Amino acid sequence: MGTPQDTFVRFVDLLASQLDDHEARGGDLAARMHLSRFHFDRIVCAVSGESPARFRRRVLLERGAYRLVTSDMGVLDIAVEAGYSSHEAFTRAFKRAYGAPPSAWRAAPRRFQAATPNGVHFHPPGSLRLPARTKVTAMDLLTKMVDHHIWLTGEMIERAGRLPAGQLDTPIDLSADDDRQTLRSLLSRLIGQMDMWNCAIANQSYDWSLEDHESIEAMTARLARVAPTFIGEVRDVVAGGRLDETFVDALCEPAEVFTYGGMIAHVLTFAAHNRTLAVLALKKSGIDDLGWGDPMRWVAEPA
Repeated sequence: MGTPQDTFVRFVDLLASQLDDHEARGGDLAARMHLSRFHFDRIVCAVSGESPARFRRRVLLERGAYRLVTSDMGVLDIAVEAGYSSHEAFTRAFKRAYGAPPSAWRAAPRRFQAATPNGVHFHPPGSLRLPARTKVTAMDLLTKMVDHHIWLTGEMIERAGRLPAGQLDTPIDLSADDDRQTLRSLLSRLIGQMDMWNCAIANQSYDWSLEDHESIEAMTARLARVAPTFIGEVRDVVAGGRLDETFVDALCEPAEVFTYGGMIAHVLTFAAHNRTLAVLALKKSGIDDLGWGDPMRWVAEPA
């Protein structure tokens, strides 16, 4: 006999597979799990803090919020997909959950996950996401980045072993982009990377033209604006143990879902490459007091 948690996980799996079956009632779901309606409701409520019906309605509203951000579906179509018989009924339910009617929320979207005591949310494109069994901590993130570095280094060495010696010793162009990189473009991209993710988290568009021959003065001003927002988001996520939490990047085509931990790892990885190229460019110009830009001493020293 399974535990209440096992039963709840089975319920989540069943609900994910039946999310668009608006004819299914609580008794139907209970029967499919070979439980009485009484025991079914009691177990789901005890584990999740929500009744099965309320749980299902919230998940459908979350999917509706995701549709508002990532599609051009009309509000009525989204309402019907969520099981509501009218625009008005969906609008009332949505406003209770998100604090704004669908059209207003679409114009200024926030996190599409609604408040819940159990941490189970709609997970695009069409499933449900249970909370992680083990939380990802800041130390876990750093450890995983080192693990990835060691694995990737080994993979690159293995592949390099397939090449003739002549190819191994050929000088390479360190530019990672199709366009030739300059110190100006590298510095602008380092700021732009943080700016871009700030926009993604806030569901705002990013203006790529800012990086078109950006002046030093403009970079200084933009860094002063962008950096506090980015580091503030990172600190809040780490302090709240939310590295495994997801957000929708509606700027992608199609929209994609990322974890905050994955986003931070992505930024650190590609920023390290661009920083290295930038300090090398500075060294060529006679400015070498930054060394390699190694964070080792920075991490070790007190704030």
